[in-house]
Amino acid sequence: MTSTLTAPAPPAGRTDPTAPRRRTRILALPEARWALAALVLFLIALPLDLLGAPAWAWGPLYAAVYATGGWEPGWEGCKALRDKTLDVDLLMVVAALGAAAIGQVLDGALLIVIFATSGALEAIATARTADSVRGLLDLAPPTATRLSPDGDETTVAAEELTVGDVILVRPGERIGADGRVLAGESEVDQATITGEPLPVAKQAEDEVFAGTVNGTGALRVRVERDPSDSVIARIVRMVEEASETKAPTQLFIEKIEQRYSVGMVIATVAVFAIPLALGDELRSALLRAMTFMIVASPCAVVLSTMPPLLSAIANAGRHGVLAKSAVVMERLGQVDTVALDKTGTLTEGTPHLTDLRPLAGAGLTDEALLALAAAAEHPSEHPLARAIVGAARERRLTLADAVDFASVPGQGVRATVDGHTVHVGSPARLLPAAAVAAHAVVRELEEAGRTAMLVLRDGSPVGVLGVADRLRPDAAATVAALTELTGRPPVLLTGDNERAAERLAAEVGITDVHAGLLPQDKVAAVRGWERQGRNVLVVGDGVNDAPALAAAHCGVAMGRAGSDLALETADAVVVRDELATIPSVVRLSRTARRLVIQNLVIAGVFITVLVAWDLIGTLPLPIGVAGHEGSTVVVGLNGLRLLRETAWRKPPGDAG
Repeated sequence: MTSTLTAPAPPAGRTDPTAPRRRTRILALPEARWALAALVLFLIALPLDLLGAPAWAWGPLYAAVYATGGWEPGWEGCKALRDKTLDVDLLMVVAALGAAAIGQVLDGALLIVIFATSGALEAIATARTADSVRGLLDLAPPTATRLSPDGDETTVAAEELTVGDVILVRPGERIGADGRVLAGESEVDQATITGEPLPVAKQAEDEVFAGTVNGTGALRVRVERDPSDSVIARIVRMVEEASETKAPTQLFIEKIEQRYSVGMVIATVAVFAIPLALGDELRSALLRAMTFMIVASPCAVVLSTMPPLLSAIANAGRHGVLAKSAVVMERLGQVDTVALDKTGTLTEGTPHLTDLRPLAGAGLTDEALLALAAAAEHPSEHPLARAIVGAARERRLTLADAVDFASVPGQGVRATVDGHTVHVGSPARLLPAAAVAAHAVVRELEEAGRTAMLVLRDGSPVGVLGVADRLRPDAAATVAALTELTGRPPVLLTGDNERAAERLAAEVGITDVHAGLLPQDKVAAVRGWERQGRNVLVVGDGVNDAPALAAAHCGVAMGRAGSDLALETADAVVVRDELATIPSVVRLSRTARRLVIQNLVIAGVFITVLVAWDLIGTLPLPIGVAGHEGSTVVVGLNGLRLLRETAWRKPPGDAG
């Protein structure tokens, strides 16, 4: 990513936002070094052999090819054999040595070179997948400026910061740790964490994240998370853990691999022994058996599953969706029913002021009513109070000081403002029965799906405020995309009242609404669909939706910048809180599943054709080697297609 803030020489703690993503050097991988050495030696030996040079000129070179390209897989295969496991790598080395034993030295060397090259490609693919995730760590600066209690500045390594430390973040610097602003005002570009396209204003008590870019103001930040537990670090850790898991398809393949390999060895012995018993020459029978062992090996089958799924996990991780395992990535593509929570999922989860209704006879304008209510609510930490105070700040209203503040749970707040006693709270608790006009306004707002808040001045109603959660801007596009993917519109599961739920559902195109649900009711609904044979995806905010997330075929939590509960509960987490990533990751999973099937078909066709050719006719060993190893390379590269940026597609209508 790039930043609009530039500096000729970044000070301590500042990193270049345009720095390239970390990338493992190919020759840093042992598999790549051995494969390259084997290839170079083979290319030197080949022309000498073909041009009729004496054996002493090319023989040692071929021997070096066998040693450099076959040593590591042979050794690993022997260790597996010691554990009573038959490794296909060992079978390939045995086949190459068998070819050399009957005089096919060049063919055996070719097998070693191609086999080593395919192993190197697999290692490079794995490293690239890891790089794409670990590259997130480069967003965090290597150093930070720590402040002592006396105000002295010390440049320290970012990993040395501890909870409670105070750091100074200068304009243009990346923030060194997750924390909370103590002093200063600025705008922070936190698109790498939350996906927000515009910088976000930050002031005292606001949360900031490691790796985000400070704007034009200086900030003092108190560290609240150890650097090893920052949002970025947790993203990396979770995706790396996911990469170590195995999908059901892969587990099934590994389960039959051992039986297949043992059966292949028995078949190889039969392919050698039967023709020999029928009078075939020893060299011819052994060559046919070695060729059979090569082409029947399930290398391409074994490599069919994990590259597509791991590539999909890495790609999703780059876009802020953490699939906790390869199992989850495979399951996401199986869903045919989607259940969405309302608050915090379809909506932003933060209340906003929507209506200002001064009552006749109160003598207040809209702004005067808002200023009065905001002054009384200013000391409160309630979300509805923050919505009112935030609206007053947006309008740049001057708020009077409130004294004698008191908060009564279930009723609201009371304070003295400019000598008047002001109450702001629930109409059901505060509204006198005789206030007919106020009752009518409250009823009108509640029917429109708003939360009504009554304002009393010296015991008399002076106005009503309407507050509502705001629909996410990408909600309608997401619902349409999920409908297209699954063939049925998503279902709304919410604990909110039916009137408000149906109003919001109508705005986004949802027709099936289940409202007024307790957590156990959501679980019952999910299990009911599962009993009908559906694969249900539940998307929630990870708090009261936790039981439903756990009960579903797959659960996805809206992470709210990686909240602990969301990370622990769901199968996958939308760290950047973008709802539009849900259909994107489902589509990506389905693409991965298609590539797995493609790979299995490719591998199966190659093995079938080559084995039939060897048994029915005479398959030349070089063609068998090229066909078998070529199919392995094709399968591996096919799976890596999902690492490309173009593999991630957002739903139409989403501009995020």
